Amino acid sequence: MGDDGGMHAEILGRADTPDGEIVLRRRGEVVELIVNGVFAMDTVDVSSELALADAAGERPGRVLVGGLGLGFTAVRLLERGARLDVVERAGPLLEWARAGVTEQLRRLAVHPRARLHHADIVAFVRDTTGPWDAIVLDVDNGPSFLIHADNAVVYTEEFLRTCLARLTPGGRLLIWCETASPPLELALNRVAGPVATIDIPVAREGREFSYALYRVSAPKPSG
Repeated sequence: MGDDGGMHAEILGRADTPDGEIVLRRRGEVVELIVNGVFAMDTVDVSSELALADAAGERPGRVLVGGLGLGFTAVRLLERGARLDVVERAGPLLEWARAGVTEQLRRLAVHPRARLHHADIVAFVRDTTGPWDAIVLDVDNGPSFLIHADNAVVYTEEFLRTCLARLTPGGRLLIWCETASPPLELALNRVAGPVATIDIPVAREGREFSYALYRVSAPKPSG
């Protein structure tokens, strides 16, 4: 994030993890998440997080959310009646949610239809049969700008196929990216067929750009 004019940062949480330092801080009304020294997200504009939840459908059913973030996608899904499994690899972020460090994280942590899991999303999906009506992945910035190099496996055809196998017939797989990724779109097309691409325009610090959401569906039984 760019220069904020020297506004004091209030540290809401700071912890070392096997993947590096994670920091949750507030500048004025804005909450920021910094992971491994890299800006991950903030609350300046959460339109793409909400769009990610909305793309799961009006009645999302049982949903697996990969990546807790600041909780906006998960809470939006809860507002739509979903039952959630939220998987997050950074244990301190889950602890801060349960401690109610921010209102959004508190709403998620105390909700009876949400279960929080401290796990790697790839291992969790491989080891848990589901099924889910939607799998929503926002675990990194996308394959072109990874915070954690080992998250590259999330965008491989092998893992994408595993996700599709964990969905109910017609269930949706959704992936958030900080920019369009033709290789990911190609991989999704190979494993699932037609890919819906949703562009989310964003204006920040005098710049205009778009985040990208990718959506595919698990096959339905023929006949």
